[in-house]
Amino acid sequence: MDPLTIGMLVILAVLVIFMFRSSKKRKRQAEELQQKVVPGADVMTNSGVFGTIASIDDEDNKIRLEVAPGVVITVHRQTVTRVIDDHTVEDDASQLTEADGPTEPELNVDHAITESAPEFGERIDGATSDKKADE
Repeated sequence: MDPLTIGMLVILAVLVIFMFRSSKKRKRQAEELQQKVVPGADVMTNSGVFGTIASIDDEDNKIRLEVAPGVVITVHRQTVTRVIDDHTVEDDASQLTEADGPTEPELNVDHAITESAPEFGERIDGATSDKKADE
């Protein structure tokens, strides 16, 4: 056989192997997500709606999602894309700054503007020519 044909067959075999690996990975992630989708779990849909699962109808593949107290919407089971964990980080940066105390601002010494001779093509603001007034 021609070396070019052998090379093409090897590349094709590598592509097929990667396709199988990625499909297995996606299938495993989908199974893990379905195990986490239980009533009472906080979830996010693919459209960005956050809520708590009130009930699951396995027969019709529907989930009743409580998005606000007393407000329940019905969505398809596949629209749930992420289960929100309880150990999310607070969005409060005050804890970070209070522990360290007040700090001095750091100066950018590497790119500081210094008084020096003007570079080529740079205008000098202080040197203006004296023009005589036409009176």
